[in-house]
Amino acid sequence: MPEKTPSLSYRAAYARLSRIAAELETGEADLDRVLPLLEEARAAYAACRGRIEAVRAVLAGEWGGAETDPEDEDDADEAAEDGAEDDPYADPF
Repeated sequence: MPEKTPSLSYRAAYARLSRIAAELETGEADLDRVLPLLEEARAAYAACRGRIEAVRAVLAGEWGGAETDPEDEDDADEAAEDGAEDDPYADPF
């Protein structure tokens, strides 16, 4: 069974990616060090991407399994198209 690595915070994973990129950009990284750096970068990238996808899911209304009513979304889309939500004096009904 593969060993599970502890998850990194977004900030820690991003810092790792930045450090690795800086090291590789210098062009002075030893060839034997490049492969381990790329593996570390891949893991850090996966951690960042996982956090970003989690935030996207929350923003899309998928947080906590809450489902939205498709009719409510249609009404909101129509109001946005009409610009009614920008008019503070518009009839809400």
